[in-house]
Amino acid sequence: MYPKFSLDGSGLGWQIVDKIGTLTAMSIHQLSAVVAVARNGTIGRANTLPWKLRSDLQRFKQLTMGHTLVMGRKTYESIGRPLPGRQTIVLSRRQETRFDGVCVAASIEAAMAFVPRDSHAFVVGGAELYRLAMPMIKDWYVTLVLADIQGDAFLEPWDESEFHCVESAFVPADEFNEWPSTFRHLVRHQNNGHRST
Repeated sequence: MYPKFSLDGSGLGWQIVDKIGTLTAMSIHQLSAVVAVARNGTIGRANTLPWKLRSDLQRFKQLTMGHTLVMGRKTYESIGRPLPGRQTIVLSRRQETRFDGVCVAASIEAAMAFVPRDSHAFVVGGAELYRLAMPMIKDWYVTLVLADIQGDAFLEPWDESEFHCVESAFVPADEFNEWPSTFRHLVRHQNNGHRST
């Protein structure tokens, strides 16, 4: 159902299907995304991660500690609490949504207004928020799980050719990581990420 991620940065990965929206200088400068995704596009099952990968959790903590997490309501509810050492912003269309210790915003633009000047904002899910934020994301921190895994939440197809890989590391399966994985840091090309045709 979903094309495979390319691992070599050749741009033969997923293709973005939405029109590029307005990209503010603030959002491009500050907004990154962190995601773990299986080869078939799965990112979740029943509001949980469908794998056990200690290396991915450790990397997530290292990347985001001291910064700002932007997530959807369902993602926050699956976590159940603000993560220590990080500001949490929850996006929700429901005006009545309130959670102790977190900011609630109705849009990505509104969420970015909560991000302190000395903080970096990371989109951390779920699938709908990744889709909405995709045109604004400056760089991706991707853990590619090297398996096809059943799930009910999938990462929207996106054009990897708009990014270049600045870091890549293979993590073998072991007693703490049930699948092998590849971590990649992908940075959007300058000139607003648009390629000339």
